[in-house]
Amino acid sequence: MTESAFLPAPPVAVILLAGGQGTRAGFRQPKQLEALGGKPVLWWSLDAFAAHPAISGGVLVANDDVVAAIGDLPNAWTSADPGAERQQSVGNALASMTGWDDEALVLVHDAARPGVTAEVIDRLLAALGNAEAAIPTLPVPDTLVEQAAHLAGDVVDRGALARVQTPQAFHLGTLRRAHAEAVEAAATDDAQLVRRLGLPVVAVPGDARLHKLTYAEDMAILNGLLGIDRMTRTAVGMGYDVHRLVADKPLWIGGIEIAHSHGLEGHSDADVALHALTDAILGALGDGDIGDHFPPSDPQWRGAASHRFLGFAAERVTARGGRIDHVDLTIIAEAPKIGPHRAAMRARISEILAIPLERVSVKATTTERLGFTGRREGIAAQAAATLQLPEN
Repeated sequence: MTESAFLPAPPVAVILLAGGQGTRAGFRQPKQLEALGGKPVLWWSLDAFAAHPAISGGVLVANDDVVAAIGDLPNAWTSADPGAERQQSVGNALASMTGWDDEALVLVHDAARPGVTAEVIDRLLAALGNAEAAIPTLPVPDTLVEQAAHLAGDVVDRGALARVQTPQAFHLGTLRRAHAEAVEAAATDDAQLVRRLGLPVVAVPGDARLHKLTYAEDMAILNGLLGIDRMTRTAVGMGYDVHRLVADKPLWIGGIEIAHSHGLEGHSDADVALHALTDAILGALGDGDIGDHFPPSDPQWRGAASHRFLGFAAERVTARGGRIDHVDLTIIAEAPKIGPHRAAMRARISEILAIPLERVSVKATTTERLGFTGRREGIAAQAAATLQLPEN
């Protein structure tokens, strides 16, 4: 047995990058706070690293609002401010690690990849026994072509290519040197900076579960990869609301203001469409109705914009670890004509709920001049909401 066999294993730290806003995903909040299987995306990585016996602590790189939203960090974890770019964020984390010697090992991970596994961590740490850096990769299964102006060009040999994932593993001293010497150089990951030092980077097998959350539809992919879909149920709620039309008031319907001779009377802005949608979502949650959460007797809601109520309902879905699959709204009015405004309403509701436009349906009808809507005394709205909620 060699002398090195008796040496203690070096400590292992984690730099967990969670500073981005994830605007491409279109969520109401940073994507790392979106619920996945009943907990924020960020916590999937935190839990995996905290549970691994080789890892001693880490640095969460995130804005103050993200740090506050997730609560207490695992033991021996601290936080650092993010930079404008990924490279600067890692640099800020390294600058904060004053208590870690260069002999330590470090894993740099993107919190938007929640499917980190102990097996990938083990493979990376084992590779650092004979290398300064290691990254997880997956083969490229698709045919690749060059493309210009939406025209397919020559096929690219995929046999020489690989998809790079995180976490990426380094000797801490090597990573510090790579960042120190990259003042004028930019890179999309840390392995590129290490290669610029002339050092080899070892590739180990990655894991399909390390899929990156970039767009809203990636949530469905992650649900499948992580086995979450088997733990959800479908919930459907219905909502109905009516408001009287009165002269000399602005008319708000579906989150937009419509020029009309009359507006809707109510304690808030009386947006009958958003009220019906709010009740539909709350109904699917089994969480009362709009009056329970925003009572008309409370003066703070006088004249309030109804998008606040609908946004609140969406946040209740997120807090339960669920997602909104689809909403369907029918507006019942003799006047004004809703058709010219349907596209704007759909877009606004999509924005408020932070769901893709194709998950929002807005329709309109009349009552053939029958009843209070036919007499133009008021406007009514019916709504249905379909949610996916985690099983208890």
